[in-house]
This record gives sequence, C-alpha cells and structure tokens, in this order.
Amino acid sequence: MALLNQPVQVYGQLQKLFATLRSGTAPSKFTRQFLKDLDFKSSNHLQFIPLLKGLGFLTSDGSPTERYKHFLDSTRWRQILAESIREAYGDIFVLKAKPTNSDLQMIAGKFKSTYNLSDVQAERAARTFLALANLADPETLYSGGKFEAVPQQAEYTDQILPATTPINGANVLATQAKPAVGLHYNIQIHLPATKDIEVYNAIFKSLRDHLVD
Repeated sequence: MALLNQPVQVYGQLQKLFATLRSGTAPSKFTRQFLKDLDFKSSNHLQFIPLLKGLGFLTSDGSPTERYKHFLDSTRWRQILAESIREAYGDIFVLKAKPTNSDLQMIAGKFKSTYNLSDVQAERAARTFLALANLADPETLYSGGKFEAVPQQAEYTDQILPATTPINGANVLATQAKPAVGLHYNIQIHLPATKDIEVYNAIFKSLRDHLVD
C-alpha cells in the first residue's frame, strides 16, 4: 500500500515552503527550530516535518536525504517532487491515472476508507495531495517514470570488429576500426603458469616484434 497519511492543515502554504527550501541549502538536521528560522513559526507548520519524511526528503531522525539535495536543483525540482509523490501516493494513481482538483471527493473517499478518517481529516489529506501534485512536473507525475538528467552526447565511433590472433601461445585480442578513424587495440595476454622466465621473455619479445616494431 502506498498512501501517505500526513495531512497538512496549511496545505495552501506548501508552495511557499518548497520555494523557501530551494532558496537555501540542506541543513545537517531538519528540526523544529530550523523550520522556525525559515519563518514557519505556527504550530500548524510542524506538520511539514512528517510530510517531508513521508515524501522521502528526510530520514526518520530529520537528516536530509539525497532526494532533498537533488530537489535543490532549480532545473529538476518539479521532477524530483513528482517522483516522491508517485511513491508516497501510488494508490491514488491506481484509482485514476491523472487525478486533478475535480477528483477531490474520490481522493478523500480513498483516505477515509483506508484509514477510517473523519470527513474533515479525509478532505484535508486529499487537499494536501492535490496541493503537492499541482507543484510537480505533470509529465513525470502522470507517466510514472523517473526523471534522469539528459546524458551527454556520445562521440561518434565506427563499428569495431574483433579478431583473435595467437602469438606464441598468447591470445591477443585486436580490434580494428576503419582507417578514417584510426586503429584501436585491446590486448589481453593470458600468461602460462611457469617459473621459467625465458617463457615470458619469448612472449613479450614476440609482442614487441609483431605489434611495436
């Protein structure tokens, strides 16, 4: 079951909370005092802490997680938030792939039936979810995929054809590319188990004669 039951009475201030977090750095511990230092001094604001833990931004002792630190990236925070919502509230997306504000009663009903909440508590939990969803990246939120940074463009290389060439009992794996892009070698030498140093000398002499000179 994935249905986070951490309603926030002041869900309308979640946008301000996340904007404030992004404007600073991650603390060593996210405490009540830290929350007050951010100018969230009401007793209702204390509900932010268990919510952040449920979203995977904080550990049980209040230490910021890697997700919290990734969230501070101004180019990625909406995707990171969407991932955490998908994980914490997965059961809602089973009911409807793209839940919106118009689905408030359906979402509240899910909280009510799952946790035996009162109508007021269930609606508050539903509004907390919707307030979070409205801040998140919709493509990540509704596709269920994980956000990944765009990979760097790979350098162009031609197809490399492997060839195995025996040299004095040693297997040499040579890979050749088209002349236009040069030659690339990956040489693997399997040395025999022997104490005769002359055997090794012969192998390396053969390599030098055929590959270096």
